[in-house]
Amino acid sequence: MKLLESFLSILAAPAGGSGSGLFDAPQGPLTSVGWAGFTDVRFMANSLGALLLAIVLGAVVGYHPTTRRTVNQLHEADMRKVYVMYAFIGAVIGVTVHEFGMVIGVVVFGIGGLIRFRTDTDSTIDTGRLISVTLAGLIAGLGLPHLAVITAIFAFVLIYVFDTKPASRVRIDQLPAGRLPECADLYRSVLEAQGCRILHEHTSIHKGRIEFVYHHPRRTTRDGLHAALAGVPEDVRGDIDWDFK
Repeated sequence: MKLLESFLSILAAPAGGSGSGLFDAPQGPLTSVGWAGFTDVRFMANSLGALLLAIVLGAVVGYHPTTRRTVNQLHEADMRKVYVMYAFIGAVIGVTVHEFGMVIGVVVFGIGGLIRFRTDTDSTIDTGRLISVTLAGLIAGLGLPHLAVITAIFAFVLIYVFDTKPASRVRIDQLPAGRLPECADLYRSVLEAQGCRILHEHTSIHKGRIEFVYHHPRRTTRDGLHAALAGVPEDVRGDIDWDFK
């Protein structure tokens, strides 16, 4: 207990005997530069450098060579993108806190908690996008339109790059007994012919089922893939299911 009290007192104490504590909020309205911030070349260059570094570091971890070998589910295929997006979000928060102080960090974390637990999103990717646009709006409201524009541009580029080859999943049921390896080879070749890159393949012999997790090009649509998969010979054709848990 004494150790915890000592730690909290260190955080609250003024650094170097002067200034304010870590969690001391500034008195009165926050000072903002407004539209004149677009002329602050140094700040914009530093912000761009911080965001780029965060994205690179997030990609180094997310796209580690061993990551692809551990992909079993659709959400695991998207986690590499989530690492990069959240590294970007962390850098935006860091730049904003550095500009306005810890009080903004508390506000951001409060908004993040509200988004995470009170907003229904289909995936962690959607949550990352939602946090990004919320940060852009918050920063614009704080009087840093130049940083808000940089944040929105970075988020737009990241989303565009990540959606170039989105991850998807398909399951083929009721395949003929005893011919599952042949069916797997056939369906795999169909997906690859459509430009898809297989991330994970699971074969269930007892259930007569094959599941694929894959990346597909932007030009490829689900309807097109469904038509291609449904075009296999009838004697090895199964039921194609896209929307399963």
